[in-house]
Amino acid sequence: MVAPSWDAMFFGEEQRVVDTFLAGIIAPAAILDLGCGTGRPIGEYILNRGYELVGIDQAVGMLQLARVRFPQATWIESRIEDFHTSAQFAGIVCWDALFHIERSAHAGILQQMASMLSPNGKIMITIGGSDHPAFTDTMFGQSFFYDSHPPELGVHLLKQLGFDIIAAEFLNLPTSERDKGRYCIVATHT
Repeated sequence: MVAPSWDAMFFGEEQRVVDTFLAGIIAPAAILDLGCGTGRPIGEYILNRGYELVGIDQAVGMLQLARVRFPQATWIESRIEDFHTSAQFAGIVCWDALFHIERSAHAGILQQMASMLSPNGKIMITIGGSDHPAFTDTMFGQSFFYDSHPPELGVHLLKQLGFDIIAAEFLNLPTSERDKGRYCIVATHT
């Protein structure tokens, strides 16, 4: 089962990026977390700062942990690409999740995110760090699919949708081995 292993993992850069994302969003504003997993560490950090949180994930085991640990939040089982709501959010997180979906769907998902944001709402996402073709790898003994546009194209797609980039940086650079890189973006929708 992936949930306990994932729940224990923390890369260390998340807090700094989440602080950048939350700057100017006044609690108890609603935040949407697409691909929320177990709610740790990002959902927990957001909740502890007084925000309302709606988490979306397709992994039942991860949502079970999130519901037990953080009953004050709303947890919904759904694939990111299937989730639609008329609700508006001050911010949307999609951390370490978008690159598990075929890149051909990314523009539509980013457009859907823009439609769910309140005026001047923000997003915080990670995308892959290279123009590597789609591949499958293992983590915690399970197979995971990976696919992403390279960072410059991800930034371009966001700008086309009316986002102003606040921060964009590599969290880990691509290597010649397994790591294809991880790039984070915080942006405001204008």
